[in-house]
Amino acid sequence: MQKLARKLLASLGWTLVDSPDRPPRAVLVAYPHTSNWDGVYALLVKLALGLDAHWVGKDSLFRWPFGGLLRRLGGVPVDRRRRNGFVDQMAAEFGQRQHFMLVIAPEGTRALTAGWKSGFYRIAVAAGVPIGLGFVDYARREAGILAYLTPSGDRERDLAAIAAHYAGRPGKHPGLAAPVRWLD
Repeated sequence: MQKLARKLLASLGWTLVDSPDRPPRAVLVAYPHTSNWDGVYALLVKLALGLDAHWVGKDSLFRWPFGGLLRRLGGVPVDRRRRNGFVDQMAAEFGQRQHFMLVIAPEGTRALTAGWKSGFYRIAVAAGVPIGLGFVDYARREAGILAYLTPSGDRERDLAAIAAHYAGRPGKHPGLAAPVRWLD
């Protein structure tokens, strides 16, 4: 599957980007998330890079007829309508595995939001794992992982570093990309 995904991305004119210092465990940020196509390209990147990555999606995506397939592709359904200790559950999951990548879109939706939800950051801090900066850049036709950052615990400083990496990396619909700032 890895070779096929690499060939498919290349045939579509996309360049695969991978950070050389890939850790065995990380929370991967998926940004910007402005189109359904982001998920398609992200899945191709996951396969092309050989990532055993799990991704978070709203629970309504996991209904019949595609629910079983999405779970096999690494999907983790989340009920966004209520709080259920997701951060603690995911931090515990990192504690039980030597190799675990969890992909989260901090915007939480393809629609324009005022900023980012902090769950990805709180999971990374609680689990003591780095944050990987995944992206799909439609202008350059590049996709992959820009870098891995170890969170310091200083939310504002860490978010500024994240924002610097994402500067000039537009999504399919740039006007729908949330500014890189905290909502909560």
